[in-house]
Amino acid sequence: MPRKSVRLPAAAVVTALAAGIAPAATAEAAPEAAAATAKDAFYRYDGGKPLSSYRPGDVLKKRTLTYHVVGIPTPVKAIQLLYRSTDALGRPAANVTTVVRSIKGDSTKAVSYQSFYDSLNPEDAPSRAIAGDVRLGGLIANAENIFLAPLLLQGYNVIIPDTEGQRADFAAGPEYGANTLDSIRASTRAEAGAGMDAATRVGLIGYSGGAIATNWAAARAPEYAPDVNKRLVGFTEGGLLVAPAHNLKYVSGSLVWSGVIPMAIIGVARSYDIDLKKYMSPYGVEVYEKLEDGSLLDALGHYPGLTWKKLAKPEYADPNSVPEFVTAVNKVNLGSAATPTVPGHIAQGVGGVTEGTLGNPEGIGRGDGVMVAGDVRALARQYCATGNDSIRYQQYGLLSHLPSAAVWAPGALGWLNDRFAGKKAPSDCGRIPAGNSLEPERPTSGS
Repeated sequence: MPRKSVRLPAAAVVTALAAGIAPAATAEAAPEAAAATAKDAFYRYDGGKPLSSYRPGDVLKKRTLTYHVVGIPTPVKAIQLLYRSTDALGRPAANVTTVVRSIKGDSTKAVSYQSFYDSLNPEDAPSRAIAGDVRLGGLIANAENIFLAPLLLQGYNVIIPDTEGQRADFAAGPEYGANTLDSIRASTRAEAGAGMDAATRVGLIGYSGGAIATNWAAARAPEYAPDVNKRLVGFTEGGLLVAPAHNLKYVSGSLVWSGVIPMAIIGVARSYDIDLKKYMSPYGVEVYEKLEDGSLLDALGHYPGLTWKKLAKPEYADPNSVPEFVTAVNKVNLGSAATPTVPGHIAQGVGGVTEGTLGNPEGIGRGDGVMVAGDVRALARQYCATGNDSIRYQQYGLLSHLPSAAVWAPGALGWLNDRFAGKKAPSDCGRIPAGNSLEPERPTSGS
């Protein structure tokens, strides 16, 4: 991108990226953009060599385009990269990331922002929204511009991976981590031309679904991407999914969040190529098929009071009676993953009753409405106990999932700024309250 395109005035960045969600009438004004990106050949790997012949993070395609907010073009330019990554089953996969270069032209520092777009439809990914697609599920990615603008204004290059991959493998944490790490590799390789290089230091940041990618990237980096790990300054996250089997019990019957139960079932089944539909009741199959290409906005509040038992056949009333389910949820349990070697900042709300989640299951407890606070505390304590004493933990006793994001974000940016400045990372090790057991799930014999 030409240097004059990089040095945008601060006002232009704020206007362009902090606009948030435009009215629905505006969103409907650009159907041609949605049609164009839905058929976009950029997302397909069509090279002559097998995808497996490329290294994870190798750039396969590159394009520069105008950054859009709800289909409306802005003065900001973005670079999009198709790159080689790895799916949940360890197979080669192609994925897309977006880079917005520093307005100061600084190549030394970048922040990888993991979106909480939370969808079972790959067309809801942030790269699609940035390219101009306008979809209901994509409105979440558009709203996140309010988090991205401060990063750009402070001079960071910003990397925005499509964390779920091109199949939208919702909640598949290990895959989220690989996609994030390979996105950083791609963005800082010479052929990307994105204004960064192998010496660029990188911070990880994400909330909710973005926290899944952030934490899994930090946990997987030492083994999967040691070249990236040595350049990470730290990770900051809020509203974290740790042990999904616990979350399904916690949100069971919730007035707002119970719709994530079928989303998680679909995501787990898709990620690990297993058939969970055969365990579903007729009603469960109906819900499953409605949400197979749905987003979080299709689930939130649409299924008040929903439980696993309502979705499953009577003989599978206990989810742990489904062997494939147990195997899959254990693979996505952060408690069984490695301990990150870089500093971490973890925040979690506990006021979930205000978002309609009233349950307090034994051994699980309360959370922010969708995420389980005891699981997050347990993970933070586990990191402290296994060699990482640079863990900052904050718990918001009165806040639920949505307002916690607004409280977490300014502190997260300040924490990242300090890591890039070389300041010693604060530690709450020894002061974090006890949490839950994060032991793997065990199969049962049925109801």
